[in-house]
Amino acid sequence: MKLRSTETFWPIKNAMDTSYPSLDADITTPVLIIGGGITGALIAYKLISEGKKVVLVDKRDICNGSTAASTALLQYEIDISLHELIEKRGFECAVSSYKNCEKAIFDLKKIIDTIKSDCQFEFKKSIYFCSLKKDIPFLQREFKARKENGFKVKWLEETDLKKQGLNACAAIESESGAIMDPYKLAHDLLKYCKQKGMLIFDRTNITEFKYLKGKIIAVTENGFTITTEDIIHCTGYESTETLTEKVVDLKSTYALTSESFIEIPNPFKNAIYWNTSEPYLYFRGTSDNRIIMGGGDEEFHNAEKRDKLLHRKETYLLKQFEKCFPDINYKLDYSWAGTFGETQDALPYFGKPNPKKNEHYVLGFGGNGITFSVMAMNSIIASLNDSQHPDLKFYKFNR
Repeated sequence: MKLRSTETFWPIKNAMDTSYPSLDADITTPVLIIGGGITGALIAYKLISEGKKVVLVDKRDICNGSTAASTALLQYEIDISLHELIEKRGFECAVSSYKNCEKAIFDLKKIIDTIKSDCQFEFKKSIYFCSLKKDIPFLQREFKARKENGFKVKWLEETDLKKQGLNACAAIESESGAIMDPYKLAHDLLKYCKQKGMLIFDRTNITEFKYLKGKIIAVTENGFTITTEDIIHCTGYESTETLTEKVVDLKSTYALTSESFIEIPNPFKNAIYWNTSEPYLYFRGTSDNRIIMGGGDEEFHNAEKRDKLLHRKETYLLKQFEKCFPDINYKLDYSWAGTFGETQDALPYFGKPNPKKNEHYVLGFGGNGITFSVMAMNSIIASLNDSQHPDLKFYKFNR
């Protein structure tokens, strides 16, 4: 599957400072991770920290799937509102999902500090706003649900938002949000894991799995084998090609990056933004004084059709930006299309789809892919050990 069009921002910004070999021999490892993006890198970091022996492979160059297309808004807010999630999945699952997403932002910062990654991580306030008056009651219900469950939130009126430079009717301001460069962090995590002994192979495409006497043999398209006890699939939206259960509806999404401003405009100095529209719009600044925005989601049919819509989506997104931030002159520099997905309850999938096979999945679908992947670090050891963990119950397959 082609996950994105070519002109994404992060690889151009970072260039490619590390390369890895492709697999050219038969090897054996206790744990094999398939997928070398931010999810695979975080899971690898957890396993290496626990003293596990790990091999990681990716069929592309490392980090050149969905990670390269991520806009990396780090929020505890999930793609479904808290009050709706309580109705859909119950109080315990909903509130713990929100709280664990919030904790994941701070856990991620600790990891970044530990490996000394220069991924431009910055804490920001998160502004969840509505542009239409009819959406105010929805936003008020959400504010009430978050306030009652201990989240640090503040209600903002239209006049408050205008002072901030945002043209909107009302908003919830949350204390816990952040931004970063996901491509840089994923590379730094993998470098760290390599220094700790993990083997990494890119351009190594697994085409077949064989099962023999409690072992799994992963066969590459070049005929080499990796014999392992456990496989962890961190393949994101491409997992639809290996799963039998349908767990996600694929979408096409679109993102823009502005030219660099001399100074980042005031609304973006301390905040990130997203709104109540369906599909929602989102906005963030970068460390080099650009503004990234995205949205305009469509049903995914194929990469060619997705990419043909890019010019039309540029026009749409630029108009939406002007409506929301009329005082900022947004000059387009980069644009790209990517593939993402939505689950029925907007929550991830962790664990083993088939209890009889030692194939584990970490699938952080939706707008919280990075924070979901951090959450998965807490349950991956339990999944490998066939032991219980709350996240393996909340985010199990066949739920």
